[in-house]
Amino acid sequence: MELFRTTNIDWLGKKWYFLGFSLIFSVAGILSMLFWHHIPLGVDFKGGTQITVHFDKAPNEDGIRQALDRAGVRDARIQRISDTSNQSANDELIALPEASASDANHDQGRAAVENALTANYHDSSFSVQKVDIVGPTAGRQLQHQAWLATVYSLIGMLVYLWFRFELIYGVAAVVAVFHDTLITVGAFSLTNQEITLTVIAAILTLIGYSMNDTIVVFDRIRENLAANRRETLADVVNRSINQTLSRTVISSGLTFLTVLSLYLFGGEVLHGFSFALVIGILIGTYSSIAVAAPMLVAYQDWRANRAGVSGKQATLPAARR
Repeated sequence: MELFRTTNIDWLGKKWYFLGFSLIFSVAGILSMLFWHHIPLGVDFKGGTQITVHFDKAPNEDGIRQALDRAGVRDARIQRISDTSNQSANDELIALPEASASDANHDQGRAAVENALTANYHDSSFSVQKVDIVGPTAGRQLQHQAWLATVYSLIGMLVYLWFRFELIYGVAAVVAVFHDTLITVGAFSLTNQEITLTVIAAILTLIGYSMNDTIVVFDRIRENLAANRRETLADVVNRSINQTLSRTVISSGLTFLTVLSLYLFGGEVLHGFSFALVIGILIGTYSSIAVAAPMLVAYQDWRANRAGVSGKQATLPAARR
């Protein structure tokens, strides 16, 4: 199936618009991470206690917060768990900060919440469904491992593309993927949504998805370069992007509709995971066209200027097959 047969868009001619778009969202995310919400780590990374409480009747969140305050439980985050099933309609998620989940006493947070609720509700009117406790030491270890997983995946992809194509192809693809990750994490910071282990899994997923989309464009560039050495690299890149545009729109569009449905109807548990995928697929598809491909042309122009050759005639080294 092909949506676009005679597309002739000058993508590289719009590179400054693309650069402006990327700078706006990247800088906004960086400023938020540095000065506003910072990186909103969830209980998986910073340590703490998450308690899921089921109430027989719809609870008043202000009443729960007042009950916790009277019991001395401070800085608790109370959130209704959105679920279409009747059994989970009255569930509340009570998240306590790291101080309530020290390595010395993991049960302190749960006991404090149960005592506060017992003092204001009948024992039969609520029940603790689940308790997730992460100590600060375990949280730091998980945070370190999450960073390592992300960095190792980028290094592995760089090495593969260096071997399969050329080094500049790998650098361009990794820069594009880093751009995607930065904007996605920045979106979490701007919206003040917590980053948990499931979000890290989504980020690693979108890294692979974005890299796959970029490789498809690079492979077509390689084929067109081999077929016509006299054509300028800028023309080859534009033609290659246009030739793969139908595949990009169809595959990314269908995947986006799937994760959007997951975000809208998946419930609170999958909210962070699906939000990361929604942002990541949009930005990942965009970066394959607007970040990775223009980097190849920028590198060619730099080599041409350095060698004192006409930039229009300079081309990349032949990629390996």
